[in-house]
Amino acid sequence: MKLAAHLHRLGNDLVACYLVDTAEGITLIDAGLPGHWRELQRELRSLGKSVDDIRGLVLTHGDSDHIGFAERLRSAHGVPVFVHAADAARTRTGEKPKTAWGPMRLGPTLGFFGYAIRKNGLRTRYVSEVTTIADGDVLDLPGSPVIVGMPGHSPGSVAVHVPITDALFVGDALTTRHVLTGREGPQAAPFTDDPAEALSSLNRIAGLPASWVLPGHGAPWRTSPPQVSEAVRSAGAAA
Repeated sequence: MKLAAHLHRLGNDLVACYLVDTAEGITLIDAGLPGHWRELQRELRSLGKSVDDIRGLVLTHGDSDHIGFAERLRSAHGVPVFVHAADAARTRTGEKPKTAWGPMRLGPTLGFFGYAIRKNGLRTRYVSEVTTIADGDVLDLPGSPVIVGMPGHSPGSVAVHVPITDALFVGDALTTRHVLTGREGPQAAPFTDDPAEALSSLNRIAGLPASWVLPGHGAPWRTSPPQVSEAVRSAGAAA
């Protein structure tokens, strides 16, 4: 689905990943679930392009609902997969600490896990080989993605700023639809390793110019980064 010039979304408000289309080729941000591979193919065809036009995949972190088709893309098509060094092991093995689920409602929770199962979320292929990145890196990929360290949801969580899209991709640094409660609007994401650190990390994006803030779960958010931290904090207080 096209959101704006150069900017496309795969998936939906339950699980989303993104495609940046430029004259130099394509950069992907996250890889959703394995079943999103078909949506990727459809989106590429609509652009008159193919997997051969993809120059790199940047992961906002290493959780299974963000690495879905990453290994397929890497192993079958030679596309490099970039992830923060602190999440490299997580991306390769899936090992992560147990976290409290927090609030949940039966309907939304079943809807989320049902969707994940339909998209082959139980058949995660972890990524055998990754290229590690760090806070402040500007990647030599279409759109020149800028990496912003956002530890908290995971140690290696990052936001990805792509100026050509006027967008900031935040992964699970926040959500605009809580997958376990169905609550909509900007808020802290569930399954977060260190919620206090995640909330503090939101201050790191405040100075970035963008009018799209794009999470891995929930609707695209038209806002400016300076408003993000206060909105998420206010949502937490109201909850």
